[in-house]
Amino acid sequence: MSRIGRLPITIPAGVKVDVSDDNVITVKGAKETLTRTLHPDMKIVIEGDTLTVVRPSDDKLHRSLHGLTRTLVNNMIIGVTEGFTKALEINGVGYRAQMKGKVLTLGLGYSHPVEFEAEEGITIEVPQPNQILVKGANKERVGAVAAKIRSFRAPEPYKGKGIKYADEHIRRKEGKAGAKKK
Repeated sequence: MSRIGRLPITIPAGVKVDVSDDNVITVKGAKETLTRTLHPDMKIVIEGDTLTVVRPSDDKLHRSLHGLTRTLVNNMIIGVTEGFTKALEINGVGYRAQMKGKVLTLGLGYSHPVEFEAEEGITIEVPQPNQILVKGANKERVGAVAAKIRSFRAPEPYKGKGIKYADEHIRRKEGKAGAKKK
């Protein structure tokens, strides 16, 4: 039995969970309403303030979907109550970020500033010129937006310049072996 899949999910106060007949789950909370279509074989059982995911058999497909389904539903509940945050750091001389309304403007050493507008349900904050915070209720979309921002100037291994996740460690490489140091 799946160790993650069999764990019950506690539904906090203020969160409403609805499951339709075609396995579309809707989670309504203080921050947002999230909807997702789950695999038709997985069964969601709601008893009071706990939710459990039940698989129909020990088939390999059902075993793999068991933990996944439970994690997706749990992330939806966490998203509508607390939300998710992904922090990015900008390293490099002259590299900076700033918000102009809803548009994130990045100076990344190109001949032009890179502008990025956040999609609906995602907020971007710039507490310092070298820090970016991506926030939202949907964990997948927060991660996708953070990855898109990182892709504008991914960190390079020689000087470490670029945009990286706050908890990411960049493996540094040594320069040319015979290079003269100035």
